Order: sequence, then structure tokens, then C-alpha cells
Amino acid sequence: MHESSLGGTLRDYLSGEEIDETTFEEFRQLLVKLLVEEKGYPKDRFKAKVPLSYCVDGEDYERPIDFVLYDEQGKPIFIILFCAGDVGTFERETVCAGRLIKGGPVPYALITDTMDASLMDVMTGDVFARSMAAVPDYADLLKMVTKAKVEPLSDEQREKQTRVFHTYCGFIYGTCCSESCSLPPMPPKK
Repeated sequence: MHESSLGGTLRDYLSGEEIDETTFEEFRQLLVKLLVEEKGYPKDRFKAKVPLSYCVDGEDYERPIDFVLYDEQGKPIFIILFCAGDVGTFERETVCAGRLIKGGPVPYALITDTMDASLMDVMTGDVFARSMAAVPDYADLLKMVTKAKVEPLSDEQREKQTRVFHTYCGFIYGTCCSESCSLPPMPPKK
């Protein structure tokens, strides 16, 4: 199922601004509220819909990352992607995003549909834990991040990861089946 506009607005939990109401936006809002109010994440360290810009064959593209958590120095340490569908089918895309995010790679990434989740080790690509119970408290995440060994990507690694990521994005964003879908087509970035 593609994300569709519901024609209304809702108040964004992080910014307090009115944003478009879509078939999935309420789930994203509940997810970030859970992370802040129940898991202890600092609200001011999250950014929503962070663009991940990349280039394939001379064309620039952009894909929004649902949530990025930054440390005190402004370095990304955790990304969260929402998916509608089997969480496992989005794991590789999520790892690629964690490796390619500006300022990254991040040590850990989460893919969730808000009922299930996979916590991913971005450097190895392994599933660290599964289920919503696998979502770490903020204090636990900080301990994990401190122990994580994160290496920057070589140019060759970045190119390979970009192509894999683009393949997933092209599949998701390039196959809309109706005009009601609110996912924008993935045109080259201007």
C-alpha cells in the first residue's frame, strides 16, 4: 500500500507545526512520541524527514529519512525508517541509508511498522535485535553507540551502497499505482 494524502493536517510532534495528514503519518508521529516519552530520547536531537541526497549515473536524487537522531555535537548516531509491509524486506535499504546519511555512517538503524521492528548494526548489516521490545532506551543506545566501531566508507563502497539504495528507492518510489499515492515520483534532484 502506498502512502496517500488524507486531505487534512495534523500537528507534528517534533516541530509543533501543521503537516499533511497521510495514511502513515499518524504512525510516524506515534513512533517518535513513544521514543521521546517512553524511551527517554531527547526531542531536540531528532530531525524528521531528513533528505538523503545521492547521485547515480550523473543524476542527483533525494530520499527522505523519517527520523535521524543526532548527538550533542550534531553527528547522526541513529536513523529510523517507517515501513508499511514486512519489516524484513526493508532491512537492507535501511542499512544502506544508515551508511549513506550525511555525516554518517551511523552505528545503528531501526526499521519498523510500529508493530514489529529490526534494530540493525549498520556496519555489519546484521540484525541486532527484532520486535518492538528491541527498540533501545536512549541510555542503552548511547552505550551501544559508544562501543560501536564505525568506519567511513571508501569511494568504492559508497558507490556500491548508493546503487543498492537507489535500486530499493526506485522500486518503492518508482512503481506508484495511482494518482492518489502521496509518494513523490523519484525524479532527479534539481
